[in-house]
Amino acid sequence: MSSPQGAPALVLLLVMLLDFAVLGTTRLSTCIRAVALQGLLLGALPLLLASTLSAHVVVLALGTVAVKAIALPWLLRWAIREASVRREVEPLVGFIASLLLGAVAVALAFAVADRLPLPELRTELLVPVSLATVIIGFIVLITRRKAVTQVVGYLMLENGIYLFGLTQAESVPFLLELGVLLDVFVGVFIMGIVVFHINREFDSLDSARLTELSD
Repeated sequence: MSSPQGAPALVLLLVMLLDFAVLGTTRLSTCIRAVALQGLLLGALPLLLASTLSAHVVVLALGTVAVKAIALPWLLRWAIREASVRREVEPLVGFIASLLLGAVAVALAFAVADRLPLPELRTELLVPVSLATVIIGFIVLITRRKAVTQVVGYLMLENGIYLFGLTQAESVPFLLELGVLLDVFVGVFIMGIVVFHINREFDSLDSARLTELSD
C-alpha cells in the first residue's frame, strides 16, 4: 500500500471505517473524534490525488484540515461540555441496526458507483466511499436524537459530498471549494446556537424538543 494509488485507497478505507465508528458508538466524544480524524484524512486526499502539487491543492488541503479537523470539532466539544451531555442514549434506530444499515449503504454505494459515467480516477474507491459516507451521514442525521450527534451526521454527509467533489478537483475553481467550506462552517455555527437554546430552555439536547421552542 505504499504506491501512489495505494495511499489514497488506504485513506479512503479509513474514512469508511470512521463512518462505522460513528454508527456504532454511544459516546458523543468518540463521534466528534471520529469526524475530526475524518476531516484530517480528507485534508490529505487532495495532496495524494493531485497529479502535481500546486498552491491551489495545498491551500485546499490546509483549509480542509483547519475547518473540518480543528474548528468544527472544537465547536462540538464546546457544545457537549457546556451541555454536560456525554452519550446518545436512545437513538431512533439501535446501534446494531445502524451498523447493518451502514453495511447496506456501502453495498448500495458500490453498486451505484459502477454505473456512474465518471472520468478515470486515481483510485476506484473514491466514488463508492463518497456515496457511502453521504448515505451513512444521512442515517446518523435522521436516527439520532441528540442535536450534537445530528450535527456530526450533517458533517459526515458534507464530507461525502466533498469526497465526490474531489473527482472534479482539477476543474472546480478554488473559490467554489472555499465557499463550500465556509457554508459548512456557517451551518454548524447556526446549529450550535440551536443546541445552546435547546439546552438552556429544556436542560436537554434531544432534538425532539425543538417542536416546543417558541418565540
